[in-house]
Amino acid sequence: MSEADKKQIIIDELCIAYWMEMETVMNYIANSINLDGVRAEEIKASLQADIQAELTHAQLIAKRIKTIGGIVPGSASFKYRQTSLQPPQKLTDVVAVIKGVIAAEESAIGQYKKLIKICDGDDYVTQDLCITALGDEEEHYREFKGYLSEYEG
Repeated sequence: MSEADKKQIIIDELCIAYWMEMETVMNYIANSINLDGVRAEEIKASLQADIQAELTHAQLIAKRIKTIGGIVPGSASFKYRQTSLQPPQKLTDVVAVIKGVIAAEESAIGQYKKLIKICDGDDYVTQDLCITALGDEEEHYREFKGYLSEYEG
């Protein structure tokens, strides 16, 4: 595989990660506003706190896409994928939101692990960015797994 082909694969995978982060931001905002009830307050606060982290990931990925020769995609190329993180019909269904966050974090973890492997030996800067983001996503994942065990406890 040529160096140009490898770079294009990295750019394509970074674009996927970028959209995953942007979609997570949208869904975290929606769920942090829509959830109702006393039991929802801690989850809403956690989602609100995580919005900035996810947005920062998207911004760093976008900058990296541009730096390595790609074009950061605009909204016309967005395709939603996070069906499990859509706001629930019953706005007090905190468990549905928690499970949606867990699913989104699992997807992000998988995408970052994929990028880390693709970049190995070729693009250490992108690899480092993905390793850092992976750590953040694993932390969010663990936090929401803890919430789930408490709610289902």
